[in-house]
Amino acid sequence: MIGGHSDLKVVLVAGPIDFRAGINRLASLVANELGRDPYSNDVFVFRSKRMDRLKLLHFDGSGTVMVTKWLEAGKFFWPPVTGGVIKLTSAQMTLLLGGMDWRRLEENPVKKPQMAG
Repeated sequence: MIGGHSDLKVVLVAGPIDFRAGINRLASLVANELGRDPYSNDVFVFRSKRMDRLKLLHFDGSGTVMVTKWLEAGKFFWPPVTGGVIKLTSAQMTLLLGGMDWRRLEENPVKKPQMAG
């Protein structure tokens, strides 16, 4: 299962992919083109050219999960990327997968507690 823990790293892949790609091809893209470990705990998010479909790749410790999401209407909100990848929080990924504009999520930074002394 994808999601559920706060240390989840979500990596948006900058450009569109050939949507015929399966698990092995996507894992190869992650390793060879991004230079990242496809078997880490990260979630890699790929988009279609029309931006109405997403594929997610995630290794959960026992196997690789690939999820495909197609929007019936509209497009996914994808940030402009000048190169590389963009990292999202788990909350931002939830909004993205829901077809909502995740960029409007207002984060409330919390200061790390100091040790009592």
